[in-house]
Amino acid sequence: MNKFLMTLACPLLVMLLAHPAEAMQKRAYHESLYEAGCESCHDQGLKRYPSDAACLQCHDPEGLARQTAREGEEAKQNPHDSLHYGKDAPCMDCHGEHTPKKALCQECHNFDYPKFNG
Repeated sequence: MNKFLMTLACPLLVMLLAHPAEAMQKRAYHESLYEAGCESCHDQGLKRYPSDAACLQCHDPEGLARQTAREGEEAKQNPHDSLHYGKDAPCMDCHGEHTPKKALCQECHNFDYPKFNG
């Protein structure tokens, strides 16, 4: 039985270790950065999330706040200009290049952010 499990586990382990970050989920709008190498974003090392400073080299907080602004009853539901964080919410708390997105606000609120709903 143990020999049978090892026969199944070894190839699976080799497959998992052989797939670098390139095999993970990518965002089309970051495609130009992939050729520059992972370090262009992973300024704290490849095993750590990029710093906010790395994100802000390309992304403008003011522009993001304008882009995600809402009106009417939803005016205060701007994820890039919130009542809790203002324009200083840590980028990686919501966004991830190689993982599904998850809005930090939705841990407590039921705001509808279509890009985060699936």
